Amino acid sequence: MIPTAARRAAVVANPTKGDQARLRQLVTAAEQAHGWEPTVWFETTPSEPGSTQARAAAASGVDVVLAVGGDGTVRAVVEGLRGSGTALAVVPFGTGNLLVRNLGLPLGVEESVRIAFGGGERRIDTGVVDVDRPDGTRQEHAFVVMAGLGIDAKMIAKTSTKLKKAVGWLAYVDGGMRALAELGPVKLRYSLDGSASRSVSVHSVMVGNCGVLPGGILLIPDAAPDDGVLDIVALRPRGPFGWLKVWNTLTWENGVLRRSAAGRKLIDLGRDARQVTYLRGEDIRIRVDEPQEIQLDGDEFGLASAVRIRVDPASLLVRVAESA
Repeated sequence: MIPTAARRAAVVANPTKGDQARLRQLVTAAEQAHGWEPTVWFETTPSEPGSTQARAAAASGVDVVLAVGGDGTVRAVVEGLRGSGTALAVVPFGTGNLLVRNLGLPLGVEESVRIAFGGGERRIDTGVVDVDRPDGTRQEHAFVVMAGLGIDAKMIAKTSTKLKKAVGWLAYVDGGMRALAELGPVKLRYSLDGSASRSVSVHSVMVGNCGVLPGGILLIPDAAPDDGVLDIVALRPRGPFGWLKVWNTLTWENGVLRRSAAGRKLIDLGRDARQVTYLRGEDIRIRVDEPQEIQLDGDEFGLASAVRIRVDPASLLVRVAESA
């Protein structure tokens, strides 16, 4: 009988997050219990947040890469693993832990490590963003939950890192209040799946691979991470009570009414005056009149004069619980 090659994992960890000593103990115990080779360890740095380490891990032939940290670390590791065939496992040490929540994965470290070494696998889509900077340069990045331009990106840019550590996702409320002080519509032109471009004024455009935001807010009810399309939502509040109507859509309509057929009919009756607009597509191009801040998976990514956001279907293998 030809012997089966032993399996091996890699860890890409943000060393400033969580209990690293306990993590190493759990990983060592799991690899020994499953008969795997010793795990390869990488640490992130401010200049190398995880994509380079993930690519190196995948190139070395490991079976799974554990992304240990917050949403920023997970996004960077996804960027490195996209299309590689090497599985991603998430050990959530962050504030939002958005991918974990959207996939229904456990938040506990011990259970997350167990799934990394002994769970099942699921293929999901990723989003790819070409960012045109005001200086004429272009960068490509990946995301797995959501990209945004407008007030959501301003909110994230103005959220205090210290406050996030102290109160978690509630820190975004403070950032949102700061962003509202600079509130104004964004004038842009967009083209969806090659259609003719349209001009609109919005306060925010978000493109989602998943639909749930921090705090469990269901922003995009129809979003699914494995459907091969992206879901786009535009926020266009009008009048002094516009933002209250937007909030009503996100909490009452998305969270309650959409659960029943009668509720969905009520929503349809008001579509002619929607202040929250939904679209779906595989490729959207957006050009703004003035450079705007953008965000990817809850991290600020500077200013953009234009973006192209497209779906990369079934490009990421994720470790999940066996029953998922």
